[in-house]
Amino acid sequence: MHNKFSKLNVTHKKTDLFRVEYTEPCAIEDFSKQLALTFRNKKPQSEIVCVCIGTDRSTGDALGPITGNLLEKRASSALKIYGTLEHPVHALNLSNTIYQIRQNHPQAFVIAIDACLGHMKSIGYIQLGLGPLKPGAGVKKDLPEIGEVHITGIVNVAGFMEYFVLQNTRLNLVMKMADVISSSVIRAAHRAYMPKANPTMVR
Repeated sequence: MHNKFSKLNVTHKKTDLFRVEYTEPCAIEDFSKQLALTFRNKKPQSEIVCVCIGTDRSTGDALGPITGNLLEKRASSALKIYGTLEHPVHALNLSNTIYQIRQNHPQAFVIAIDACLGHMKSIGYIQLGLGPLKPGAGVKKDLPEIGEVHITGIVNVAGFMEYFVLQNTRLNLVMKMADVISSSVIRAAHRAYMPKANPTMVR
């Protein structure tokens, strides 16, 4: 039986484009600029779809669905959101979610968002990576890849009893990181659709 937890157990890869600590004063501004640059690869007619992976059954793994909730409340209709606290996207329904996205948004530019574990000194960092996210790689799960780009937040330490570590992650950290991620995505999308306007949709 598959577990709903699906973590990417890495901190820094060749596909990483940018990383920033969520406490940095310019974290939202800097991260959103880098994310907006990836939209150059987006077809003009394509929608931006955010797939926020995780489950609220584990505090650390709730980063994705909490981010999804914030995006759903704050973002315009230009952003399509999959994965919230009420309707999470996790290991059990990821394949079906990908199928739905292909059917409903065939031209979509997909941003995959998930929590991950890493080194102690990297906790609190948010990473932007080019190419698809591979959920479950850190816990040896064979799940489908997703995303043209991916965003991961390092919520706790990797290497030992990962499921226990995820369940004992501070909710305050997860919520603050979700706030930075959602605000960055909204600002980046605002730049993409209205590049000459002054983006004000931030926390």
